[in-house]
Amino acid sequence: MTTLVTGGAGYIGSHIVHELSDAGEPVVVLDDLSNGFAEALPSGVPLVTGDCGNADLLDATFARHKVTAIVHMAGSVVVEESVADPLRYYANNTMNTRTVIEAAVRGGISQFIFSSTAAIYGNPAESPVTEDAPPQPISPYGWSKLMSELMLADAARAHGLRHVVLRYFNVAGADPKGRTGQSSRNATHLIKIAMQTALGQRPGMQIFGADYPTPDGTCIRDFIHVSDLAAAHTAALRHLRSGATTVTLNCGYGRGSSVREVIAAVKKASGVDFKVEAGPRRAGDPATLVSASDRLRKLLDWRPRFDDLGLMVQHALAWERRLAAR
Repeated sequence: MTTLVTGGAGYIGSHIVHELSDAGEPVVVLDDLSNGFAEALPSGVPLVTGDCGNADLLDATFARHKVTAIVHMAGSVVVEESVADPLRYYANNTMNTRTVIEAAVRGGISQFIFSSTAAIYGNPAESPVTEDAPPQPISPYGWSKLMSELMLADAARAHGLRHVVLRYFNVAGADPKGRTGQSSRNATHLIKIAMQTALGQRPGMQIFGADYPTPDGTCIRDFIHVSDLAAAHTAALRHLRSGATTVTLNCGYGRGSSVREVIAAVKKASGVDFKVEAGPRRAGDPATLVSASDRLRKLLDWRPRFDDLGLMVQHALAWERRLAAR
């Protein structure tokens, strides 16, 4: 009953691998290490270095490690970058996902968890947004993930591929035990950038748009602790193993924090009043994106442990200080 985690050496993926490993689950990781780090993985977890778009490698990995479930994390995730280079996103996210789905069908694997995104909602008409809201992506990133969801739905109808689609909202924080976190120096996550600025690794930071129709003019997002998100994946595995049907679920807390509120939390935790400037909006950014997560809590009996912006910031800061000391 080995679970394959594609992209398992990355930020979110490594937390999922730790969560599975802590639970005594056999797990194998497939990662090309373009954005992942082998040292982020628990000791003893096999790492297959390669591209998830390589069908032969997938088949060999399934056979060697007796894979029975897949958590598909691998992909590109920067909205603004997807606007500038859409074909890369359709290749890396959509086409590679098709290869993984096809391999799962070929290998008789019927438990599939897909890493999707709130970006498929675009600028939703209502907030919080439910899973039943019509998808209307405003970026190639969002479209690349929606296309993958549609392929999964078709594969489920044609081949019985039972799956759980988890639509992530804004992921933040780091492993409370300090084993892994956001390690890429070029990450575009708001909290990561604010932390680097607080620690003197950047001279200042920019807010992308301060004229949105929100209380303080900055974008509002639903931030979820990465460890709570990892726990949602293990809950999704239990759901599939129980024989339950395919489902799509939002992963968030159901409330939002503005960019300015997040920056204030970082300043408070770090004790540093760093420089912040307002700049132009970025392409593909909706004003407000907050989840309705009732379905996740009810169907998977999911209970968050770190539902607090200050705590997320504290865990992220501890990880950044650990990185800086290396």
